[in-house]
Amino acid sequence: MKDKHILLHVTGSISCYKACELTSLLVKQGAEVQVTMSCGALKFLQPAVFEGLSRREALTPDMFARKPDCIPHITLAQKWADLIIVYPASANCIARLASGLSDDLFGATFLANNFEKPVLLAPAMNSNMFAHPSVQENLKKLESWGTKILPTEEGRLACGSVGLGKLISPEKALEYIKEEL
Repeated sequence: MKDKHILLHVTGSISCYKACELTSLLVKQGAEVQVTMSCGALKFLQPAVFEGLSRREALTPDMFARKPDCIPHITLAQKWADLIIVYPASANCIARLASGLSDDLFGATFLANNFEKPVLLAPAMNSNMFAHPSVQENLKKLESWGTKILPTEEGRLACGSVGLGKLISPEKALEYIKEEL
């Protein structure tokens, strides 16, 4: 993992707190981590959390905000990242990626990568949401394009129900990342 560049996209899910641990694990392994956050993720966590863990500015959805790089979606996808992971991947994010929406930084980055670098997606949501045909079709579509869909775990979910849709642990996500690199 030393000197590997990992682009970690965090979406709006109650499980996004686990992305903090994944960031920490990656940094401890010697990786450089660039975090991008969805609007939903910003409702749960502040960028300063990831900035402290990664020692890099966490990037927000506004791709027109003044950044060190005037075209970050191209630079991140084509020049910087060795691997892209969406952790956690909400139903909304999955639908946006499967639709090719690129009106925010990560959507544009996803398209600019065009699967030149590995893309891993770790779903996290309520069991009924995870089982919904639209989510399953979107996951199959993304997988057919080259996205590696990581498994969910079965367990107690934030809503109190028990079932599939639980985000895999940061340690398991790290194993998948290592396999792809």
